[in-house]
Amino acid sequence: MDNKPEVEQLKEQEDIKTALKQTAGTKEAAPKPVPEWKDKLWFVTYIVVMLGLGALYYLVGSNLFRIDAEFISLLRRLLVGAILFVLVGLLTKSVRVYLISQIESKPARYNLTRVLHLLTFLIVVIIGLSVLSTTWYTALVSLGLLSLILGFALQTPITSLIGWVYLLIRQPYKVGDRIQIGEARGDVIDASYLDTTLWEFGGPYLSTQHPSGRIIKFPNSLVLSETVYNYSWPLFPYVWNEIKFQVAYDSDLDFITQTMQKVVEEELGEQMLELVQVYRELLIQTPVDELDIKERPVVHFRASENTWLDAIVRYLVHPKESGRIKTRLTKKLLDKLNAEPERVLFPKSNLR
Repeated sequence: MDNKPEVEQLKEQEDIKTALKQTAGTKEAAPKPVPEWKDKLWFVTYIVVMLGLGALYYLVGSNLFRIDAEFISLLRRLLVGAILFVLVGLLTKSVRVYLISQIESKPARYNLTRVLHLLTFLIVVIIGLSVLSTTWYTALVSLGLLSLILGFALQTPITSLIGWVYLLIRQPYKVGDRIQIGEARGDVIDASYLDTTLWEFGGPYLSTQHPSGRIIKFPNSLVLSETVYNYSWPLFPYVWNEIKFQVAYDSDLDFITQTMQKVVEEELGEQMLELVQVYRELLIQTPVDELDIKERPVVHFRASENTWLDAIVRYLVHPKESGRIKTRLTKKLLDKLNAEPERVLFPKSNLR
């Protein structure tokens, strides 16, 4: 295999350092979306509504209408609140269309949109309290009392909200990742303010990693107390996998080793060689002592609990493809090994 150019190697090292800092990156840059005409129409609508409310605010304060002073004060306060609501909507729309939508990382866009919606909600609540209260002091006191009451009544949801903030900052997982937390295993399809939704794989009714069809929901507070296993680290979304057969002690172990290595190599091609090189680079950038990692599939033999040997072949695979590749490799390995019954003695062979 040809050596990679120096520029590519430097780029890989920078990517590794970035990943180790737990920043989520994307390998392929997606085309940046262009604001559609519908978005521009919304902007015009916001501006027209604001101008209309401003004109109505001016007319209410003029002498054209004979209205009680108290009613005029209330009406003008409501109009100010409506103008502020429209302004918040305009700013939210602008941030989402011209800033967030231009970010290449889809998970980052998803998380920032969630943050934007939360901030918008809080601002709307504050504006609403300000409009209903005659003074800012009263509004702040009301907001403080409301927060105190909600703090006692909604401790679990608030903890889950803190867990959501933790997800944004530390990113133990993001939408699209395959994870395990507690007894829940699946692909993340949603991470809202209070809970996370998984599309389960495996489960009690399946022996493989095929999606079970069930949806798992758990509160975000769980990430603060449980260990998260992420199979989809952005830079190196691969896991080690093994296939094990039981063979007799008097089998031709050299033949078994060569056969299993050859079959797996033919199936994975040069992909595993490149992945192991990246894996080694990751270890170099960490305090972990470098392990003896082979660039090609490795076969090990272990003494089983019974009178047989376990012949184990180890290889790298994407977690979402592990089941399919394991099935395909198992069929090919059995075909090759069964073709030499005198050299490979399986448990059933010893009964003849």
